[in-house]
This record gives sequence, C-alpha cells and structure tokens, in this order.
Amino acid sequence: MVHDDEPVLLGRAGRAAHITLNRPRALNALTHPMVRRISEALAEWEDDASVTAVIISGAGERGLCAGGDIRAIHEDGRSGGSASPAFWRDEYRLNARIARYPKPYVALMDGIVMGGGVGVSAHGSHRIVTERSVVAMPETGIGLVPDVGGTFLLSRAPGELGTHLALTGRAVGPADALLCGLADRFVPSERLAGLRNALAGPGVREAADVGGTVQGYATTAPEGQLAADREWIDVCYAADTVEEIVERLLGSGGPAAKEAAETILTRSPTALKATLEAMRRARRLPTLEQVLDQEYRASCAALTGHDLLEGIRAQVIDKDRRPRWSPRELAGVSEADVARFFAPPPGGDLGLGPALGDGAGDGKGAGAGAGSKPGDGTP
Repeated sequence: MVHDDEPVLLGRAGRAAHITLNRPRALNALTHPMVRRISEALAEWEDDASVTAVIISGAGERGLCAGGDIRAIHEDGRSGGSASPAFWRDEYRLNARIARYPKPYVALMDGIVMGGGVGVSAHGSHRIVTERSVVAMPETGIGLVPDVGGTFLLSRAPGELGTHLALTGRAVGPADALLCGLADRFVPSERLAGLRNALAGPGVREAADVGGTVQGYATTAPEGQLAADREWIDVCYAADTVEEIVERLLGSGGPAAKEAAETILTRSPTALKATLEAMRRARRLPTLEQVLDQEYRASCAALTGHDLLEGIRAQVIDKDRRPRWSPRELAGVSEADVARFFAPPPGGDLGLGPALGDGAGDGKGAGAGAGSKPGDGTP
C-alpha cells in the first residue's frame, strides 16, 4: 500500500511510470532511503515491457528538488562521518544509472532544481525546464565541490560558462540551462499537465514516441543572460588560478563581472580551488562514470575538512550567512590542501569506470558509455 506521506511516490499512467519526490516542506531534498527507492524502481521498470518511459517530478509548488539533505550530512560529519559516504556512493551510482537508462527518462525540472536535484534530472534523456526553473550547483557556498555529475555537465558547457557557474554557484533560468546543456526543452508550466497526459496516452507506445510528444509541447524559452556575457566570462575564467580569475573579473570593468568576483570571494577558498581543479580534470575525463568517481573522492575529502560543516552551519543550521572559512583567504590554500580532494577515500572509489590512478584527468581509458551524450539514455 502506498501512502501519500511517503518521501517517494511511485505510480503508473498508461505506459508511463512516475516518480514523485514527496518532501515538499523540505523542497524535496533527497535522503538516502529516497535514493535507494528510486534506484530500486528504475531497476524494476528497466525489465518491465509494459513501461515505455519514466517521468520524475517534485511534489508541491516550489520545485523538483533543492539537493541532498545537508542537515543530515552536518549531523553525520559531527559524529564521525560514516553515513554520508554511503549516501553519496548510492546517489552517484543512481546518477550513472539515470544517464545510461535504456528507456526514456523524462525530468520535469519545474521550479528549484539544485545540487542533488540536478543529479536526478540533468542526466536524463529528456530534460524539461519551464519559466519557473531555477537551476544551480551551489556547492562552493557550503565548502563542497559540485557533485552528482555536476562537474561533468558544467565542464562540457560552451566556453567557460560552466566554470563561471561552478565557482559562483549562480542559479540560471531556463534559457541559460538550455545553453549550458543542463536541459533539452522548454515547456511552459501551464502545459506540463497536458504533457503528462499525452505521455500516458495511447499514442506513446514506443521509446521513439516520447521525444515527439515532448517536442509537441515545447516552445522557445524566454531570453537568458549568459550568451551576452560570454565575452567576459570566457576571457576571465580561462585563467589558471582562482586568484587570477578574480583579478581578471575585477579588472574587466563590467558590473556583472565585478559582482561575480565579489560572489566568488564569499565562497570557501578551499572549495573554490578544488572546484577549479575538478573542472579542469573533468574536461579531460571521457565518461560520466570517471567524473563521478572523482567527485566521490572530493566529497569524502570535504567531509573530513573544516569548511563543509562550517558552510552548512552558516547557511542552514544557524542561518547567519557568515561562514568562518579556514583558510580564510585563497592565498592560504596550499597545493596539498587541493591534492587531498583527488586522493582515493579510505573505502575506495565507486568503481564505476577505469581506475583514476595518480594521473586522474589524463583522459586515458574509457568507461561505460564513453563518448555518449550525457542523458542520451544509451545503456
């Protein structure tokens, strides 16, 4: 028996299977049991010939998912940090499963979609944004490196747009999400109910029918901002260090660039330097699986450092928005501080792709699905 108060609701309509993240008061933040439930459902439907497509959405009016349950990470970190690595292990494996799912996976990215919400949506084969979509990977603001495959997606955005979003944690609307490769189609929110009904209708019996149905409801997104900012973004973020990026932003003369620099300077200095290195390495890694292995290393390292717990405290627990980073300045972050984010964790890597080894990011080797477009549904 399914109860409406369960954190993940599963259902069927026609040949479409539905996943609804059902923690609206917590903006549908993901917990470990939720990740397991979604993964179990996908495994079951993968072999179910009566299921043509899977649709994921969020309960409530505010969004699909605001990320992982970082309160739980904070509590775990304070008590020794054994539960979070287990959560991330299953979460990142779920992200990889979604990216390689052999059936159409339709993500309704309406409203807020951040962090873990990006992980359960932006690797899908059909990623739909609306005029209400707010998409972000804000991890540097809590002392973490973008994860859930975020550095894979952002490292493949045009020019240096992904670096800009990774370092600042800036949220983007539908047009910019499309430009950066985080989404595929824009569907006005008022058409979502019709799209759901159409996907459950008798005209959708094969995987090929799903794309055509989605396209029938899609239209042109309202104009975004990032395309116009490409000129200064590509120049400033091409620098080799975070310090030089900030210097270029401040020296560019534009108010938007200055604002970006000021935002960066509020983020965890350690997380910023680790994120820039992670983005550069992710560009050279050919598969999502290898990048997820790298992100797992970074997350486990952050858990044993100072800034992640302090960032969560400042943003979510005490909400004073005044994190006391350590080191406080970019200049205080050493090469060794960054290197530990790329060292194998005590429990080992996820093992999704070829071993990263000491030369992680050298671009050698190929894991499952190498060369395929993220979210193309290729098994």
